[in-house]
Amino acid sequence: MAKNSSIEWTHHTFNPWWGCVKVSAACDNCYAETWAKRVGADVWGSQAKRRFFGDKHWSEPHVWNTNAALKKVRYRVFCASMADVFENRPELNEWRTRLWKLIEDTPNLDWLLLTKRPQNVAKMVSWGEDWPSNIWLGTTVENQNMAEKRIPHLLRMPAKVRFLSCEPLLGPIDLGHWKKTSERRIDWVIAGGESGPHSRPMHPLWAKKLRDHCAKNGIAFHFKQWGHWIPAAMLKTLNKTLKTQRIGNGRQAVDMIAVGKKEAGRILDGRTYDQFPLDTKAA
Repeated sequence: MAKNSSIEWTHHTFNPWWGCVKVSAACDNCYAETWAKRVGADVWGSQAKRRFFGDKHWSEPHVWNTNAALKKVRYRVFCASMADVFENRPELNEWRTRLWKLIEDTPNLDWLLLTKRPQNVAKMVSWGEDWPSNIWLGTTVENQNMAEKRIPHLLRMPAKVRFLSCEPLLGPIDLGHWKKTSERRIDWVIAGGESGPHSRPMHPLWAKKLRDHCAKNGIAFHFKQWGHWIPAAMLKTLNKTLKTQRIGNGRQAVDMIAVGKKEAGRILDGRTYDQFPLDTKAA
């Protein structure tokens, strides 16, 4: 997991291990758990063992780093799509230490560390207040409750870039508490709906509110996907056999149609949003 990722906002993915434990509503329909079970890996839950990998796997980022240097570009590496680097398990400590060294040894890669456990970061990294400049630290905030709990921990960390993954976006989020008022700020917001047969629809206004806040406050905004559900108004032809769910109340009520991730796409108000916090576009 590996080179040329299909995830829109990264170039590569790297997993130091597989496995995790669910901690909030965003985890309910975890795609990584589903994928692990599909390939026969029993790595989910507090009692399950984690799956680790050998030297060949760990050498791949060195190749990406060399290629980036030769092309004079930077590559974004999402770490980790099948785990949470900051899960609090003692057997992960030696692998975290190895990961920190790998990050230091690949300065042409921007490492995107996304966690649902930002409260653990300070005690698990080895850099104190002097972090490598190639770390982008993010946390998942699926609703206002998680924003209130997780963002304060994120903003305490001296990463070069701090970002939010509002995916799956399960409710409205007001980021007004965390405007650009200090050196440590939110630099990037990724928003998107949930995919999969058991997914929950995202109200269009939730995504638009985040987009508008980002535009007003100079924050990069990336709309990743609608997910499994799309507003009925966006369909040219309504297929009555498709599942429909109304979300919202009164004038804000919207009929959402289950068309699948591919059909739903990632167009928001007639355009795509592919903004990034730094000029790191790879060739």
